[in-house]
Amino acid sequence: MKIFSAEQIKEADRQTVSKQGISSDELMERAGKLVFEEIHKRLEGSGGPIKIFCGIGNNGGDGLVIGRYLIEHLYDVTIYVVNYSDKRSDDFLKSYDKVKNTTKNWPILLKSEDDFPEIKKEDFVIDAVFGIGLNRPLVDWVANLIKHINSSQAFVLSIDMPSGLFADQPTKAQDAVVQANFTLTFQAPKLVFYLPDTGKFAGDLQVIDIGLDRNYLIETPTSAHLIRKQEAKAMYIPREEFTHKGTYGHALLVGGSYGKIGSISLTATATLRAGAGMATVFVPKCGYEIMQTLLPEAMVITDKAEKHLTDIVFDLEPSVIGFGVGVGQSDETLQAFEALLEKTEKPMVIDADGLNLLAANKHLLKKLPKDSVLTPHPKELERLVGSWEDDFEKLEMARAFVKEHKVVLLIKGSRTITVTEEDIYINSTGNPGMATAGSGDVLTGVITGLISQGYDPLTAAVFGVYLHGKAGDIAVNQLSYQGLIAGDIAQHIGAAYLDLFSTPNA
Repeated sequence: MKIFSAEQIKEADRQTVSKQGISSDELMERAGKLVFEEIHKRLEGSGGPIKIFCGIGNNGGDGLVIGRYLIEHLYDVTIYVVNYSDKRSDDFLKSYDKVKNTTKNWPILLKSEDDFPEIKKEDFVIDAVFGIGLNRPLVDWVANLIKHINSSQAFVLSIDMPSGLFADQPTKAQDAVVQANFTLTFQAPKLVFYLPDTGKFAGDLQVIDIGLDRNYLIETPTSAHLIRKQEAKAMYIPREEFTHKGTYGHALLVGGSYGKIGSISLTATATLRAGAGMATVFVPKCGYEIMQTLLPEAMVITDKAEKHLTDIVFDLEPSVIGFGVGVGQSDETLQAFEALLEKTEKPMVIDADGLNLLAANKHLLKKLPKDSVLTPHPKELERLVGSWEDDFEKLEMARAFVKEHKVVLLIKGSRTITVTEEDIYINSTGNPGMATAGSGDVLTGVITGLISQGYDPLTAAVFGVYLHGKAGDIAVNQLSYQGLIAGDIAQHIGAAYLDLFSTPNA
């Protein structure tokens, strides 16, 4: 699913008006009516007072259309127009006239803090003050209106965007952004809904198809993509009948140290659950009996040292190497890692202390095999690329890192993002229960297992993140957020595969 910029959405509006032979206010009427229908479907004529706050641009015009339909269906509605400028969009004015001409509920103008209405906790607030066109800080009294809405504890529905939130740039005044419980956004999601600094404002999200020009939407390239079931399903490579374990590769998992053998066992389990034909685990001697007991399906090679890795020697041709989970950061392990990089040509999947070793020894980055997959959480990413001011700068720095080192980079989080030189892929699966020790170790195994089978590293990263999140979603429905542990995610990877072919798409 494409994530369009604000300018691309505006151009889609223009193309729609031109190609469908309608006026821009007719498009506004269509969008507002669709939002009304969503609200009406849920409220079914009941509910308490509805307060609609409209700006004086097109987002405000949408709010006026919604308000008019709600009034016509006998809801208790009060419309407020946030009169922050003398300039009004033409379509807003047309919608404003329709409200005045067809209802007795004339909008109330708000010009300063003295005009703020009381908002009770039981009110239903519809936020239609600003949309995707906002690109400058709010005037003080309008910012205070947003704070007034947020402090009311009323249920807030934002139309297209929570007001105060910028679509394509950082939002610095975050105390002046509507904290929506639910956002109904038009045609396509916006990038800021999935970034840590700003996604918290959108609440639950629903995309409403308002019928923008299909050819434009299909033909217009975007650099950001949302990965849902239908996109993930298209990545799946079905198995053929006459195959064997060798067909699906031999993954080598290198990791573990004294007290941290459990982490590499999670990775190895996930590698096999993801479909690798064979898996060998390379661990220090202290991990031998643990690995043989925990995962009999995996083969085990041990280092000559007892408690940490010192010399990574193996007599096999792995399809892919997963490195870093639980290895620690001793000088001997660093030397062993560097030696491994010098003799390895196939892509690697590097996580945890493997990333920390790279960050502390930047010369190793030049030795990474091309198209290796790095899977940092935000703090590990900061060690690799440096600090950033906001999420947009973070993405720019991540792209620059990928371009320089020819790798695939994951930024783990609530909505894990896979970064390439030109594109980003935002995952739609996962839940707060996955914020638990070992979850990232499982993800490393899933991606390693996919590369072992023949998925290219980028597809393995994007598809692997989706499967990992879906496994967590399936498991959490049985176990709760609090009860979920990383091993549960690994055990539900098979169910995540099966879910690809269930209905409906999600």
